Amino acid sequence: MTRVTKIKIVVVAVGIMLSAIVFTGGRSSAQTQVETAGQKFKNIKVLNDMPADQMGQVMNIMSASLGVDCKMCHVSNDKDFEKDGIDHKDIARKMIKMTWEINKTFFEGKPEVSCNTCHVGHERPVALPSLLPPAPPVERPKQPAVKPTVDEILAKYETALGGKDALARVKSRYIKANRVEPDGKTVEPEEIWLKGGKYRSETKYGDYLVTELFDGKDARKLGNTEAIELKAFEAEQMKRDAQLFANPDIRSIYAKLDFRFLNRIDGREVYMVTATTADNRREQLVFDVLTGQLVRRVASAMTVIGQFQYQVDYSDYKDLGGVKLPASTRFAMPGITWTRKIVEVKNNTVDDAKFTSPK
Repeated sequence: MTRVTKIKIVVVAVGIMLSAIVFTGGRSSAQTQVETAGQKFKNIKVLNDMPADQMGQVMNIMSASLGVDCKMCHVSNDKDFEKDGIDHKDIARKMIKMTWEINKTFFEGKPEVSCNTCHVGHERPVALPSLLPPAPPVERPKQPAVKPTVDEILAKYETALGGKDALARVKSRYIKANRVEPDGKTVEPEEIWLKGGKYRSETKYGDYLVTELFDGKDARKLGNTEAIELKAFEAEQMKRDAQLFANPDIRSIYAKLDFRFLNRIDGREVYMVTATTADNRREQLVFDVLTGQLVRRVASAMTVIGQFQYQVDYSDYKDLGGVKLPASTRFAMPGITWTRKIVEVKNNTVDDAKFTSPK
């Protein structure tokens, strides 16, 4: 496997966990000791005090912000990945220091300015303004005179999935799917097992099998039969996948749910709901006003260079085993996107042992 592929597999998350570390100008202040990037990785000269488990997120933020990949700054082989000798790496170090200084001087140390502030997906910042007229801003739809309650939104979602009785008949699911990469041509087969808040997925990258497992309490990840270091945000994503998939009982997942406002996505009106977990992590849930379907979930984590955002878009709801499920799910984070296309669903065929055995 290439270095880029390995980074993709490690960074793939699907829930995001806010860091317990607060940063000011690149320095950390924490009540609990964590392993830093300087302690774990070789040849770290600027991000020394950053928690080591932020490395993948930070690299992907920079990659997406400049529209480049790893070889822009790194020797493109595993053996020499940490070595210097590429000018862009030294420039990147200077740019990180510059943004920290700007944030320290003008924004009380908060990461308001990031790589993306100037680059916006381009290798070089655009200095000149466009001579074309700006696109008109997208206006929010007229807000309802009486705000819908969260209970009303969730009841409509339950109906959209097929209703309480149909949902109650499904105790477990086996899902056969394809993971489609952004080029639309590269496809990896996937299998997913869901039961009672437990989750297991297997994705095949040629001869390399990545297994993600959440048994209702603990999460694990394997590459073939070897354990892969599991980041907290990856574990949270496995948990959320198990909890949210075709489950209208969203109140049991979050400590607090608040309807915020009516918005518009792709021309359709949507309800914007803020969902807060028991440990005070905030996510955004988006429901289609017309259909009642859950169409998007957004979460984010703070890193030393700004927010790492994670988004899941659910679409193409179809009747699969008596319940309507999103046949297409698009996952996106800085520098990485992929789409899960469901091929087949079998209900009530999953044994509990599937969530305890790594094989």
